[in-house]
Amino acid sequence: MIDNWHLFSFEEVASRLGVDIDKGLSEAEVIVRQKQFGQNVLPKEKTLSKLRTFFNQFRSPLIYILIIASLITLFLREWADSIVILGAVVLNTIVGFFQENKASQSLKALKKIVTIQARVIRGGNEVNVDSADLVPGDIITLTAGSKISADARVISANNLKVNEAPLTGEWLSSSKTPETLSADVSIADRDNMVYMGCIVEEGKGQAVVVSTGQNTEIGRIASLVKETPEEKTPLQKKLAKFSKIVGLFVGLMAFLIFIGGVLNQKEVLEMFMISVAVAVAAVPEGLPVAMTVILALGMQRILKRKGLVRQLVAAETLGSTSIIATDKTLTLTEGNMEAVETITLSCDIIGEREVDWRDFFRQNFDEDQILLMKILALSNEAFVENPQDIYPLWSIKGRATDKALLTAGAEVGLKKYDLERAYSKVEEIPFNSQNKFIATLFQADPLFYKESLIEKSILSLIRGPMIHGAEQVLFVSGAPEKLLSISSNVQKNGQEQKITDDMVVELNNQLEALAKKGLRVVGAAYKKINNPEQREKKLEKEVKELTFVGFIGLKDPLREEAKTAINICQKAGMRPIIVTGDHLLTAKAVGKELGLKIGKENVLEGQDLDKMSEKEFQEKVKDIEIYARVEPRHKLRIISAWQERGKVVAMTGDGVNDAPALKKADIGVALGSGTDVAKEVSDLVLLTDNFNIIVSAVEEGRAIIDNIRKVITYLLSSSFTETILIGASIILGWPLPVIVVQILWINLITDGLPGLALAFEQKEKDILQRKPEDKEARLFTGEMKVIIFIIGILTDFLLLGLFWWLFKSGYDIQYVRTMIFAGLGINSLFYIFSCKSLRKNIWRINPFSNKFLIVSVLFGFFMLVSGVYLPAFQTLLRTVPLAFNDWLILGVLGFANIIFIEIAKYYFIARHKI
Repeated sequence: MIDNWHLFSFEEVASRLGVDIDKGLSEAEVIVRQKQFGQNVLPKEKTLSKLRTFFNQFRSPLIYILIIASLITLFLREWADSIVILGAVVLNTIVGFFQENKASQSLKALKKIVTIQARVIRGGNEVNVDSADLVPGDIITLTAGSKISADARVISANNLKVNEAPLTGEWLSSSKTPETLSADVSIADRDNMVYMGCIVEEGKGQAVVVSTGQNTEIGRIASLVKETPEEKTPLQKKLAKFSKIVGLFVGLMAFLIFIGGVLNQKEVLEMFMISVAVAVAAVPEGLPVAMTVILALGMQRILKRKGLVRQLVAAETLGSTSIIATDKTLTLTEGNMEAVETITLSCDIIGEREVDWRDFFRQNFDEDQILLMKILALSNEAFVENPQDIYPLWSIKGRATDKALLTAGAEVGLKKYDLERAYSKVEEIPFNSQNKFIATLFQADPLFYKESLIEKSILSLIRGPMIHGAEQVLFVSGAPEKLLSISSNVQKNGQEQKITDDMVVELNNQLEALAKKGLRVVGAAYKKINNPEQREKKLEKEVKELTFVGFIGLKDPLREEAKTAINICQKAGMRPIIVTGDHLLTAKAVGKELGLKIGKENVLEGQDLDKMSEKEFQEKVKDIEIYARVEPRHKLRIISAWQERGKVVAMTGDGVNDAPALKKADIGVALGSGTDVAKEVSDLVLLTDNFNIIVSAVEEGRAIIDNIRKVITYLLSSSFTETILIGASIILGWPLPVIVVQILWINLITDGLPGLALAFEQKEKDILQRKPEDKEARLFTGEMKVIIFIIGILTDFLLLGLFWWLFKSGYDIQYVRTMIFAGLGINSLFYIFSCKSLRKNIWRINPFSNKFLIVSVLFGFFMLVSGVYLPAFQTLLRTVPLAFNDWLILGVLGFANIIFIEIAKYYFIARHKI
């Protein structure tokens, strides 16, 4: 294997790899090499097997306690107690395994949704392929924002800068060159190589793949290639810490119960077993795992609505989103741009006229219009994967604007593929949000003009003193006002003329007319380079004194659901704002159609934002609903201003320069059609680029928080019930109301399937009709505390009252304990329906909407009745059969418990007007 590809010229590298640089590999050769080298994927850390996950459930301290308790009872030949304790171990382990495995499988599936694509030359055509399908010898195209998918030798570089921090740790980008290095140097200094996992920050280039998969530099470093485990979210960490605190508290309570019982002359073994049972029942050990299941299920539901949540932390933050800053293109519009109007000084073609602009173009054959369309087709980053097919069957890849311009040219006979035969690309300045233009330098091929009739008509436009094809021409397309500001001439009636103030006014008037219609406007200009050898070395310095040709208006219809989604946001207390690079008038036209405020105080351009101090902007930000002509740095200021006001901000982005803003936002939202780097740093990826997905994700985020609160309320209430019941009886000097095996049996019913079932609770219908919570809002609400503690204590006193009355009335202690045992079970199985909603009373919801909950409750009743009536379980649990009237009494107590809870909920609902 060759490790020093940087010492060879790229021509020699291509020769050694058996590839034609211009045509790339054939599909047949790719198949052969894929069999030889395998898939281009990194070795991954072995995932936990299901068996390993199952046995990991036994690593819990509470499981250790139960096992020790079972060994002690076995030693003392307390067979019934041993069976129940071991049953508790097995069932808790099975439930824990089910929850953890479900969450783990869900998260693995989510990670596989977004794949990295690579642009590659195969069979002479540029196509997009899955990066896993790359092979040595592939010619790949590198563009700003793309993630490099294999180790490769640079063939061409146009201001190509690559961030190699994943490999070298160096945060400064490295400038790349196709030149051969004369000495062996370290990886960090190999300027003619690019490496897998690194990010293209600027520029454009091509490279030939030399190594894939585990043969890449990063593939050899085992510690770097293994998948990093999913980080626990802040809420998960808080709950894990909370569970430990509860465990210590309950442990102390269990110890006090043991001491108190022994001091009251109760048997030491019995009190030890009771203390163990209370500790196991009271600690909400399943809470952290249940929360992971809720988050994973929420992420799956968001995925079904075409949104991919990349981080668990985002799933819990989504519900608090209060500001949604979105671009216009793709998220609010369909992204199917179409050219409808073209403007030059010699002629304007208006799409609203009876004659379509395409027909007018063909009929009049105006030179300025031809030049305009030629520039827009050539100075363009979109490409056709299958140019050999007829135009309607083309598969065009690239940004929506570039695709529309390339399509417009093809519709009038100016196909990029044909034009590139006449013009050889020399150098290019890729589009970026700062420059707001793309500039491409071409070398004209004079031989082509003899074969091209259409080129003869415009040859004079670029001819000048052409000497054996040495003449070059610079084509520029981008923001019209930007191009006008750097133009000294204008094209009119096939001739260059000095630009005048009247011409600028006329062009600006036309520009505003198009922008007011909500059209995206793209300008075109050119510059003749008559003496290429004397031109500036840096192409950027040549982008001046241009000749302005005209501009084209592109229509991008609003999505049908966009206005509804904006309306839903506003009703949900969220504030949508448009942050776009488009012209102010275009943004205002779209904002008006969406129902946003478009007054002078509600709109702001990037250049005006630059003039404001932080204090001035902080005062004004609350009124702004539309930002136009913004750059990525402006997005950072907008995010910071709202975050300083305590708001949770979601920001959309798709370019490499949007990465800082996406990281800064509380929820970074990347478009599915965006760059790899934008997706890498985002929290949420819109797989179909639709704004409606953000609203759906926020909706699911709120449901996640709701379900977490429901599970916490249920598990903590259940956790304290037995502790209070046993502790109070010992303090009062009474016999124990339940025995150890009965507590463990109830624990299996209350903390088993019903607790897990709440994780599958569907969102409440009016979830988007309430205001977003403050990001500092506490997870434990007032109503939760009342239900968990006050109502829990009151319920226990009802059971204690029942126990005291039955015991004092002379009933047999085994019958009395059976009543309390059944009462605890009924209380738990009734009470869970009140936990289905903490914001609505039980009569305002459908108690049977969660099928899994219904099944778990029916199973719980079956287990409870079996424990009372089946002879084997009667012996095990020391229970006796109950009469119908006994069940009526217990049912009344269960309903009384629900009534107390619903009264507390009604109070909070009325107080907060939920």
